[in-house]
Amino acid sequence: MTIEGETAVIKQASIGNIGDVNMNGNGNGNSNENIMKNRIQVSNTKKPLFFYVNLAKRYLQQHQEIELSALGMAITTVVTIAEILKNNGFVNEKSILTSTVGTKDVAKGRTVQKARIEIVLEKSEKFDSLMSASQNANGKVENKQ
Repeated sequence: MTIEGETAVIKQASIGNIGDVNMNGNGNGNSNENIMKNRIQVSNTKKPLFFYVNLAKRYLQQHQEIELSALGMAITTVVTIAEILKNNGFVNEKSILTSTVGTKDVAKGRTVQKARIEIVLEKSEKFDSLMSASQNANGKVENKQ
């Protein structure tokens, strides 16, 4: 596992096998079959918050659920993204998994424990109507009274 900023490069497993994945990312099945296309690994240094919010909405247009994942200081960013999506009615929270990951710190020559979070969100019943309403606005500000 390598660390770039606060984002770990981890082999990804399907949601059904998430409990079977060890810290090296190896699941019980063929890892090529289980790679998720709906996982967003968040960094608190690389992209602004709303980049990830908008990316999550785009992923939800193609998938029934998405997984937000982060390490260390990026955990607060993931929680904020999930809360924005929930409070605006786009998603429902499905599960939250926390753990620690041992990573090799090359500079210090030792293993460092990092906190890790994975939040699985599923589309809400009103996701499609909310998305079409925001796309119909075409950049116009709606007057809410």
